[in-house]
Amino acid sequence: MKRHVQAALLALTGLGLLHAALFTDLCLRYVKEGQRPLLIASGALLVLLGLAGAILDRTAPEGDGHADDHDGTHAHGHDHSAVPRVAWLLFLPALSLLFYAPPSLGAYTASRASDQAVKKEQHFGPLPATTPLPMTLSDFTARVRQDREQSVRGRTIRMTGFVTPAGKDGGWYLTRIIFTCCAADSQTVKVRMYGTPAAPADTWLAVTGTWHPGGTLGTRTAPAALDVHHTTRIAPPINAYTDDLPLTPS
Repeated sequence: MKRHVQAALLALTGLGLLHAALFTDLCLRYVKEGQRPLLIASGALLVLLGLAGAILDRTAPEGDGHADDHDGTHAHGHDHSAVPRVAWLLFLPALSLLFYAPPSLGAYTASRASDQAVKKEQHFGPLPATTPLPMTLSDFTARVRQDREQSVRGRTIRMTGFVTPAGKDGGWYLTRIIFTCCAADSQTVKVRMYGTPAAPADTWLAVTGTWHPGGTLGTRTAPAALDVHHTTRIAPPINAYTDDLPLTPS
């Protein structure tokens, strides 16, 4: 690939990173907020390298004529000046960052993932007396399966997440996908919903309800499930890959 084409590819990739991380929030589809400064720095560096490459290419002296003739053909007759067709495919990822960013992770990914985000807790503090009680999906799941005090029994709880269909029976999960660093290490937490039909996949909802009885509360036999009393559609959060407390009243 010619040097000026390489320089253009570097600059275009850098502009794509700056577009995703500096001028928009697209980068939050793929990495945590804390990674944004690194993406901005990487994008700026690539743009500078591309500009430097273009300048050097314009100012570089022409060859001495021993290896190539004036049309870029070696003395033995092979033309190395043309760019291989496959090399142009390298421009597609850079262009996608500028004009068509890959979609964020959602119900398709969650439906094929097992719950991994809920860690074992040694101690649970008392829950506030607020009704409905805002909880994260991770905290609700942990308390249902690990809290021997059964603190969620009888409590009206509010959680937010997006809809993941559960299967052919029409059931569904309220879901969160959580990034540790980026999309490559994402983890999923899902709470099964009962008592109301599923909204379309990937719809963001605020859900209010009570724990759906089953098994023994406070042990692994208890289902992370909710009997739904009320749902409200909400806008997807800008930073969707966290398991934050719900802020939207139901």
